[in-house]
This record gives sequence, C-alpha cells and structure tokens, in this order.
Amino acid sequence: MIESRTVRENISVCTQLLAGLRFDRGLLTQLFREDIMEESVIYQDILLKGELKGKKGEALQLIIRLLKRRFGNIPVKIEQQLPNLALTQLEDLAEDLLDFTQVDDLVNYMENIT
Repeated sequence: MIESRTVRENISVCTQLLAGLRFDRGLLTQLFREDIMEESVIYQDILLKGELKGKKGEALQLIIRLLKRRFGNIPVKIEQQLPNLALTQLEDLAEDLLDFTQVDDLVNYMENIT
C-alpha cells in the first residue's frame, strides 16, 4: 500500500484522467470520489490553465471590440497578432488603447511589444 496520501491522490487522479479517455462520466463518478480529484495537484494545475485560457480569451474579445468601436476596422495583421500576446500584455493594451487617437498608434504599439 502506498503510504503517502498525496501520492495516492495523484495516482488516483492519473487513473481517472486515463479512464476518462475510455469510459463515460457516469461510470467514473461511481468509481471515484470527486473530492479527491479536486484536491489533486494535477487537477488544480488543469483548472488553473483553464481559468487563464478563459481570462485571456475574454480579454482578447474585449480588446478587439474596443478597438473596432474606436477605429472601425483594424488591420488584419494586428488582429492576427493579438491572440499571440500574453494575458499581461493584453491587460496593458486594454489600458494603453485608451490613449490611442488613430490606428497608427495601435500599429506602433504592436511593433514595440512584438
């Protein structure tokens, strides 16, 4: 028997992840306790990555809406570059775009950060 609770929980989570590739959710909830999964380091890591991805997606959508509202169409090249920015860069852009008066300000900004 594995003595360390953390190791047991991580093995359980890995087993659940692999089982999830083959079996349906109903069977997995019958076999495994959900609280063990939620406390696992692996689960927390997956959850954190999902939250960050969601935040980045929301920031990206909002910035594109704000830029289009301010300038109408924005250059395709710029719109294609935006998803490559990190969340912190998107947050900075959200603040800085308030000072932009023309599309060239946006173009110059993007050239300086990429």
